[in-house]
Amino acid sequence: MPSTTPPRSAGHLIVECLIAQGVDMAFGVPGESYLDVLDGLHAHRDRIRFITCRQEGGASFMADAYGKLTGKPGVLMVTRGPGATNASIGIHTAFQDSTPMVVLIGDVGSDMRDREAFQEVDFGTFFGPGTRGMAKRVERIDDARRIPEYIARAFTTALQGRPGPVVLVLPEDMLTQVVSGEALPAAPAVHQDIGAQGAEELRALLLKAKQPFVIAGGPGWTPLAAQDLQAFAERWQLPVGNAFRFQDTFDNHHPLYAGDVGIAINPALAQRIKQADLLITIGARLGEMTTSGYTLLQSPRPVQQLVHIHPSAEELGRVFRADLPLCATMPAAARALAALDAPASVPWAAWTAAAHADYEANLQPQPLAGLDVAKDGAIDMPAIIATLQRLLPQDTAITNGAGNFASWVHRYFRFHGWSKGHKTQLAPTSGAMGYGVPAGIAANLITGRTAFTIAGDGDFLMNGQELATALQHGGKSIIVLLNNGIYGTIRMHQEREYPGHVSGSTLGNPDFCALAQAYGYAAERVERTADFEAALQRALAAPTGTLIEIPLSPEVITTRATLSTIRENALHNQKAHG
Repeated sequence: MPSTTPPRSAGHLIVECLIAQGVDMAFGVPGESYLDVLDGLHAHRDRIRFITCRQEGGASFMADAYGKLTGKPGVLMVTRGPGATNASIGIHTAFQDSTPMVVLIGDVGSDMRDREAFQEVDFGTFFGPGTRGMAKRVERIDDARRIPEYIARAFTTALQGRPGPVVLVLPEDMLTQVVSGEALPAAPAVHQDIGAQGAEELRALLLKAKQPFVIAGGPGWTPLAAQDLQAFAERWQLPVGNAFRFQDTFDNHHPLYAGDVGIAINPALAQRIKQADLLITIGARLGEMTTSGYTLLQSPRPVQQLVHIHPSAEELGRVFRADLPLCATMPAAARALAALDAPASVPWAAWTAAAHADYEANLQPQPLAGLDVAKDGAIDMPAIIATLQRLLPQDTAITNGAGNFASWVHRYFRFHGWSKGHKTQLAPTSGAMGYGVPAGIAANLITGRTAFTIAGDGDFLMNGQELATALQHGGKSIIVLLNNGIYGTIRMHQEREYPGHVSGSTLGNPDFCALAQAYGYAAERVERTADFEAALQRALAAPTGTLIEIPLSPEVITTRATLSTIRENALHNQKAHG
């Protein structure tokens, strides 16, 4: 059937195709290689809001936050060469976090290709699709007439199976071609169930178990899916842990919750997972951080019986040989689990109660050897987190990047999350520094909800320039910046492996409050724990974003040990081993 749409440029057609896919917001840094797409955004500015960022890394993290919050692909637009390479950190994060994303990269013209033209990069090689690359798919659109096909496929690929980023390369000369094609509508979501046989096999394994444990996380959750997961756990009285940085999958306040299965895991929880005779993993990849370096489960054949439910068939069996691998999306899988008939009583009730008791015990503040908070006047971080827990709205989006500072939230903050209607944790399982600040700003722009970011001094300066994006586009977030003058995680590892040999991990910092104020944020410095609550109240009431800087002793390096303790233990071990 001939097109009824008047001819227009390829760049404008791309924007129309994005609208047809349901895109209402895109993030990026403008570049001369995709000017015609920018012109299309201008023409359709009432349909798509383009958030101009200050660095492509920050833009890519914002697009990732969009994908996590909405379940739809976050759209990222960058220019060739430096723009694309800057953006790669967020694209890699989207891949490791299984976040849907579509990346549009303006490229050199077709007549310049393969000459190492200005800023030319072989994107197929650079993003290298596959399990060792950064994208699910990388394609170049040379024929403008096929734009609707490529855009529709990109969105479908980004969403189906294990979600992730798809890269579309746009030659500059292609974008100005005149075409008359029409946008394709968004493809309906595909929901694959575990099936009647899968459900019965899972039920049979449960009926034989004595010490089962559920690990939930990964992509594709919805409020209803989380509620179905909760119903399944309640019917069978199962202890549930959330995978690394998916702590909002199962309500942390629920009496069946057993804790987060990630970095700095509660030792009691780690032991419980090792002792389980049946692990039911729902949605999580069971990556290095969730498995404590592949020690909680042995690869390729775990000691525990393993049921692994994941939306990607390629993921099942890739690292762990499950006794029952089930390929299903989270809404369909959780719905089937919620309907699974349970006996009147189960033999593991005491096991489940003990798992929750371990979690509750881990919430109790742990004295750090050699550090007396009351005497030394040090900041009491568990008290800071308790204040956040009490005052932040229940639907607040909590964001962080990478660093030991995040462990205070991971251990002490209790997420409500998906089962209460919203995703509330945005954090990179890829361990990327600089994620928290742009993700917090994006969360506020996307949802209008309160956005809170916890950051370290090193982490903040990775993407602190995106405060200018907040100022320009009306976003606001509350940032608590823990300033200890070091790259804390690196210093901790240095003291553990090379005690006393400090190299490269000390930081000289600016006046963070003055810097934030220059970007239009309110800012204040809190040096006493007792002053934090009032500062947070002011931040919640402020019409703009707020940065609260908290100077923190380098000694307060983890929730369980001081820097000196780590160094002394390392020196003792070295001496003991000659």
